[in-house]
Amino acid sequence: MTDYVGKLRLGVNIDHVATVRNARGGDVPDPTRAAKIAEDAGADGITAHLREDRRHIRDEDIERLMDTLTVPLNFEMAATEEMQKIALRHKPHAVCIVPEKREERTTEGGLEVAREENRLAGYIAPLREAGCRVSIFIAADERQISAAHRIGAQVIELHTGAYCDAHAEGRFDERDRELEAMRDMAAYAHSLGLEVHAGHGLTYDCVTPVAALPEVIELNIGHFIIGEAIFRGLGPAITEMRRVMDAARA
Repeated sequence: MTDYVGKLRLGVNIDHVATVRNARGGDVPDPTRAAKIAEDAGADGITAHLREDRRHIRDEDIERLMDTLTVPLNFEMAATEEMQKIALRHKPHAVCIVPEKREERTTEGGLEVAREENRLAGYIAPLREAGCRVSIFIAADERQISAAHRIGAQVIELHTGAYCDAHAEGRFDERDRELEAMRDMAAYAHSLGLEVHAGHGLTYDCVTPVAALPEVIELNIGHFIIGEAIFRGLGPAITEMRRVMDAARA
């Protein structure tokens, strides 16, 4: 497998291809086909969130992705016993632990690590021993980042949702405060030896400042790309995101 260290990577989340499929039942559109198109268009990895209620990605999707992909799979999951067993069976390249509430439409915030430090340390240990890179989806908060470091996570993914919402709604002072917090906390996490990723809600219009953060080496983007694919096609939508990211980095 290719060594991706040293470049700004793009992980494409394919959850909402499965959302469209599940709206009608059946097998189309196929998330695995979408993942292969994303690979061909320059995605450095594929992200898929297997939720407790299986509202989009299903167990068989994870099996097919593991059998098909030549780029890494980032397996997003809640910190439950069921999901740990699935991850240990498949041993994906990366496991990203996210908060999950059944009633939410999408992931609403970062994981509360500091309150559950002892449980999470024990939870991720077998995943690391199995060879999975463990990531924690987290707010740009020093207390939570310090706790993620203490429990043995190798990666943090900064939740960019509040920044993106503020940008979209024209709350630019709040947007700038969120960006400054991400800038400071990306540097702090990097100083601890953590790899820094970011994602949630990113679009062509707001990705540039996040992509320009020097400590951030991966962006995970899904909903916007899948929506944009309706108009551009999936490959071109990914190619354009890659272009905007690379321009920001340059």
